[in-house]
Amino acid sequence: MIRYPSRSDKFFTEEERERIKITTIGVEARTIGEIATIIVDRSSDYPEAEVAGAVFVGSVVSLILTTVFFHDSVWAFMPLAFVLFAPSLLLFRRLPALKMGLVGKRKKDRAVWDRAIRAFYDQGLYKTKKHTGVLFLLSLLERKVVVLADKGIHGKIPQGTLNGFADKVSKGVREGRACDALCDAITAAGDLLWGCYPITDADTDELPNGVMYGEDSSRTG
Repeated sequence: MIRYPSRSDKFFTEEERERIKITTIGVEARTIGEIATIIVDRSSDYPEAEVAGAVFVGSVVSLILTTVFFHDSVWAFMPLAFVLFAPSLLLFRRLPALKMGLVGKRKKDRAVWDRAIRAFYDQGLYKTKKHTGVLFLLSLLERKVVVLADKGIHGKIPQGTLNGFADKVSKGVREGRACDALCDAITAAGDLLWGCYPITDADTDELPNGVMYGEDSSRTG
């Protein structure tokens, strides 16, 4: 992915990060389930949307300039559109939100889902002793959330229930109350985990409890 200035590490305040961490610790005190939260700036760079947007903007600006200064000459339009492509592409790369209108819902959903799967394996959620890892992934550009669980969870908690948690957090992100929604969803997931996998004396804390950030998911807070 192209590197952009990060938004993810500033999305939650220090107090909100601490609240999420305490909520996670509280849940894991009752169950052998392990909950991890990762927040990323985006799930994809959507290069096709960047190119399409750059072609459109470059062509429109070229058409305007050609009409005003070159009497609608096609010989002026073509080189101008070519020259304007590069700065237009840079604009869409520097301001990723501009290109989201060019990305369909299905493509965004697929990108966030794929990013969550990659994070699930990158962070070793599949390595917990009883396969009870649960991932909350927040992708800011798309304003979407995915909740994934390991195979030990899926036998007792269907993906549809996990999707319900994701939808609630997504709504909270859109409404500007992401921390409240996330903590509520973690607590609700913990209640289900407690019913299926209560804490045992042999349980150990296997995953970070704080929020993990972006591409550098080793950082927590």
